Amino acid sequence: MMRVVDLSDPPSPDAAEPAGVVVATGDPAAPGAEHWLQRATFTITEQPCEDRRVVRVPSVQRTLAELDQRCRTWPKAAAIGDDVLRAVDVAAPAHAGLIAESLAYSTLQGSAEFQSWLAARGPRTPPVLPDPVLAQRDGDTLRVRFNRPGRHNAFSTDARAALLEALEIARLDPSVTEVVLSGNGPSFCSGGDLAEFGSFTDPADAHLARTRHSPALVLDELVRRLGPALRAEVHGQVLGSGLEMAAYCGRVTAHPDSVIGLPELELGLIPGAGGTVSITRRIGRWRTAYLFLTGDTVDPATALQWGLVDEVTTDFWPLAHG
Repeated sequence: MMRVVDLSDPPSPDAAEPAGVVVATGDPAAPGAEHWLQRATFTITEQPCEDRRVVRVPSVQRTLAELDQRCRTWPKAAAIGDDVLRAVDVAAPAHAGLIAESLAYSTLQGSAEFQSWLAARGPRTPPVLPDPVLAQRDGDTLRVRFNRPGRHNAFSTDARAALLEALEIARLDPSVTEVVLSGNGPSFCSGGDLAEFGSFTDPADAHLARTRHSPALVLDELVRRLGPALRAEVHGQVLGSGLEMAAYCGRVTAHPDSVIGLPELELGLIPGAGGTVSITRRIGRWRTAYLFLTGDTVDPATALQWGLVDEVTTDFWPLAHG
């Protein structure tokens, strides 16, 4: 269950990091506020605040009510997501964080919360589409585009394999000095293809597949070599795994039509494409937790203010529909 504290409340006598989701309210500038600003899952306020541990919302009371309902509906996913985010070391290489994320994600795949979502969704057969990812070499630049436009580039098993194959070019060839990740059609990437969810019946198999064939690990390796020359150009739906992968890039450019968020909680899951690491690196665990627990989307202006994207522009729009 969710716990609500006021920033003026005295320090907690128990563990340094409280267990479970803790949402703080009150004045971030108040004496003694630092204790809960640091230890809460996040703080919400109706006033402007630049502190990355704080999210401004239209109504604190309405947001608390919505959060309470979501934490009651998906208590295991909410608590485990909070645990994973608290464990992330943004200064460390991504591998350890990705292992922790995947183990938690795999655990939740066996939970009643995810199984309930699967049952409500019903059986699905994911479509097999040709060329789910396109790669084009242009001098020293490698352009990689998601290419399932009819499904808003929902990320599928075949798209993951094709993306890894494309990124391998840049990983092995030092003459590639720039990589640009984008998407054909109306969206960059709408997240995992829901028709595929539940296709692994053994959570251990899912964990091994997720960590042994991980675009996040390759993107993390590439950004250490290329920095801002590993770029993502995002537009339309930038959700779930789409946002998680883009956040690894050294520079993220967003079109003004971008809709950005993490919808995984409503499936009884947590981000599972490396987002607990990549997004936390960019905006801190507090605002990452806010996106995950509320399911709210943010517009490009807010994403720019937070540091989730680096630029908002229309310059690449013709390419988005290429």
